[in-house]
Amino acid sequence: MSENTFTRIQDIVRRIPAGRAATYGQIARLAGNVNLSRVVGYAMRAAPPDVPCHRVVNRSGGLSDAFQPGGKETHRLLLLAEGIPFCADGSVDLSRCAWEG
Repeated sequence: MSENTFTRIQDIVRRIPAGRAATYGQIARLAGNVNLSRVVGYAMRAAPPDVPCHRVVNRSGGLSDAFQPGGKETHRLLLLAEGIPFCADGSVDLSRCAWEG
């Protein structure tokens, strides 16, 4: 994937406001290719510190084991600090905080 694609994805993620979450698929769609969901994950892993990667979750509101540092627990704590609501199963309640982008 080109550096341009990563930059485009990271720019989209920068637009997600605090207290909102988006899915990998949603970011891929906004980047112009619904098949780039996995690439969104790669772009998040390579993102500079000003990209709020913690606001990106899977289609079910699930958190990432690959989130650095600390995996799912750090991911969860960063979202909680922004007031993101969670479901009883530990997933993000996207019905209450989904970013419309």
